Amino acid sequence: MLSAKALAACVLMAANTYHVPAAVMIGIMQVEGGHVGQEAGPNVNGTYDLGPMQVNTRWLPKLARMWKVSTGTARIWVRDNGCVNVHVAAWILRHKMDDTGSLWGGIAAYHSMTPALGYTYANKVVSVMDRHGLVKHDAPLYRYRGSHRYVQYAQK
Repeated sequence: MLSAKALAACVLMAANTYHVPAAVMIGIMQVEGGHVGQEAGPNVNGTYDLGPMQVNTRWLPKLARMWKVSTGTARIWVRDNGCVNVHVAAWILRHKMDDTGSLWGGIAAYHSMTPALGYTYANKVVSVMDRHGLVKHDAPLYRYRGSHRYVQYAQK
């Protein structure tokens, strides 16, 4: 089993590797509420969510091809290895940030490509980050979809 300290080191390494804010990774992990070895589901679309970051099984075929392993092996690695799970989550967040062109959009799309669901999720992540002191409140307001959001994150 991965200790909390080791998992924290994995979060920092993953955030650094994929150039995503560690504070956001922590926020996502808190909102997801998963743990090593967990397989939650099925979701409405028949997929499952795996491990601490609740990585969706829809990513498994792509991961299996990249890693040159079976989908079953990829599932075990993502579900049962906390460090692999966190790295995959950071990789997904980076892709979603690149796809949407913003950190906020990346957080939303990490959860769902349905805007209403994604924006609600992003608000939850930022709220958790705020409760843990990971959001700066002296940040400028940024306009996003007709509403204002504080989106500058504390460097921890």
